[in-house]
Amino acid sequence: MKVLLIGASGVVGSAVLAELARRHEVLTAGREHGEYRVDITRDDSVEALFKAVGAVDAIVSTAGSLFFGPLETMRPADFNIGLQNKLLGQVRLALLGQHALRDGGSITLTTGIVADEPIRQGANATAVNSAVEGFVRAAAIELPRGARINAVNPTLLTESVGVYGAVFPGFETVPAARVALAYVRSVEGAQTGRVYRVWQ
Repeated sequence: MKVLLIGASGVVGSAVLAELARRHEVLTAGREHGEYRVDITRDDSVEALFKAVGAVDAIVSTAGSLFFGPLETMRPADFNIGLQNKLLGQVRLALLGQHALRDGGSITLTTGIVADEPIRQGANATAVNSAVEGFVRAAAIELPRGARINAVNPTLLTESVGVYGAVFPGFETVPAARVALAYVRSVEGAQTGRVYRVWQ
């Protein structure tokens, strides 16, 4: 398979790259890293990416920024960060990317445990991740030519405890390598409209 991975330089993306590259040709893209540059907040940038890489069998996104902060001081512009980046950015990859998929191809997006388990200062993250999952379920019944779409919803990564552990008190962690297996399941499997929760 020819797989396009957006966000390959992050903790999850690096693990996904290592796993998928064992069996597939993986092209990497990101805002600052990867073989190709892309800004997922812009239509023209995403369109240029798909024009450059050509037809693919799978599109995998481990990209997207969110806003974390107290609800009391949150402004609409703060909330808009996650809407424009992780939500619309990934939706944009799917909407524009569906036309670059070969028949029977797949799209895999990324959410996170806060879609189901809210945390303090995470209102933007919970709303955005929940919305991405809603999009995946609805898009799955409309994608043409046998194309599939799923999402991976991981809990706190073991590798990220030092950075995010304080805002996830009592959460079990999972290693990135285990999370990567859910992306393999999405890319190489047959299911669609699924949210793969990797929580323990």
